[in-house]
Amino acid sequence: MDAQPPYSDTLKKIILGTRGSDLALVQTRETASRLRLAYPGLEIEERIIKTTGDKRLDVSLSAPGSLDKGLFTKELEEALLRGEIHAAVHSLKDLPTELPPKLVVGAILEREEDSDCLASKYDGGWQGLPLGTIVATSSLRRKNQLLLLRPDLQTVEIRGNMGTRLRKLLESDTLSALILAKAAINRLGQDLIPEGIRVTVIEEMLPAPGQGAIGIECLEDDTETLRILAAIHHEETARCVNAERDFLKNLGGGCSLPLGTRAIIKDGKIHLRAALFQNGRVEWLTP
Repeated sequence: MDAQPPYSDTLKKIILGTRGSDLALVQTRETASRLRLAYPGLEIEERIIKTTGDKRLDVSLSAPGSLDKGLFTKELEEALLRGEIHAAVHSLKDLPTELPPKLVVGAILEREEDSDCLASKYDGGWQGLPLGTIVATSSLRRKNQLLLLRPDLQTVEIRGNMGTRLRKLLESDTLSALILAKAAINRLGQDLIPEGIRVTVIEEMLPAPGQGAIGIECLEDDTETLRILAAIHHEETARCVNAERDFLKNLGGGCSLPLGTRAIIKDGKIHLRAALFQNGRVEWLTP
């Protein structure tokens, strides 16, 4: 944790806006826990706000522009701008690289594991899937990387929170597996994985920009909230995820672009690996 700023007596309470999914609530409570450690006297309220992505399960996440338009963030940002909440807690990979005017990312928490993993009815990870079977994912990035590894597989879209998706996999007569973020499993706990489902990390996959990190958005002129959020900001994570998000932004793409990136810090320098995947092949890969 970075150096704690002076506590401000003018802000006794902070309202955190969040989506209502299990993962969003766990991430918000992690944020609240870190704030309480930094400021024991601070009152923290959690306010659930439904986003379009929560209400419109018929919207395809792989449709061009769906995530770029803030499918999971727009209503939270509107609540910020109306002054109904002090800060909005997001999965950073869902937050568009272009924020609305007057809003900034006030803090980024230390990153969880950024890998993707396969939840499967079969042993052996992606190599162990039967020939030609069906894997569920709503991510073009994941779909294209999976088909690069196994061109024989079929993919279908799937929506819903992690528990819902795992239940659909378990109950389906056609699905063999689905792809999830390892960070979500780590945060929600292994107990969520049904008996008979095997989870393995897909080492060969590059994650989405910012995957595994929590970003906290607030008003750029809200100096009190920014000062409080500074106590839980993790600078090393911020350097890495900002490099990934800047790379995405410079490509002119949004969150739905099938781009995989991973930035690490080595010898004080950021090393970024990135690849663009289209139609089950690599369009280009950084050196």
